[in-house]
Amino acid sequence: MKRVFESVFVEQCAPTLAGVKPASLFRFGAESIGTIRDHTVTWDNILRPLGLRAVVLKECPAAQAAMIYVYRVGWLKDILSDNKNLDFLKQIGYRNAPVPNLLQQLSERLCLEREYPHEIGIFLGYPLQDVIGFIENRGWNYTCCGCWKSYSDPEFAQKCFACYHTCTRIYKQMYERGTPIPRLIVAA
Repeated sequence: MKRVFESVFVEQCAPTLAGVKPASLFRFGAESIGTIRDHTVTWDNILRPLGLRAVVLKECPAAQAAMIYVYRVGWLKDILSDNKNLDFLKQIGYRNAPVPNLLQQLSERLCLEREYPHEIGIFLGYPLQDVIGFIENRGWNYTCCGCWKSYSDPEFAQKCFACYHTCTRIYKQMYERGTPIPRLIVAA
């Protein structure tokens, strides 16, 4: 069964659309990469005036699928301007640059590296300590697990997980009852 782009978009990006999460990432497959690009451009044009963006981070032509990244421009800029986050990204090979250039570097890593670039957690708003903890522990020894594996503050992480889950449930219900997606978006 083929899934409709907008349905997946709401399901995977609800916390970002609601303004409680800085960014979301989801995989979408369609009859062609061109179709996925068209959907992404359409939604990017709708999101831009509201302070959000949608971009294709990685294309998988053999699978006719892509990784779509939806983010709140100002919030991501703040995250990527934080000295601790920037220092970490520099240590692992990123060049200091504006947000679009950092996203391009992330996209290149997604496409070129054999292993998943775990620093993507920073771009999704996960705490730096948890991103580092995941890398250092190779995904083991976490204190709790939900949208990400927490290594630093399980109470904070569990509150985030619950908030994201509730937001997703409510947004899916609203969308399924006919609320247009633009009405679900909280402007930045």
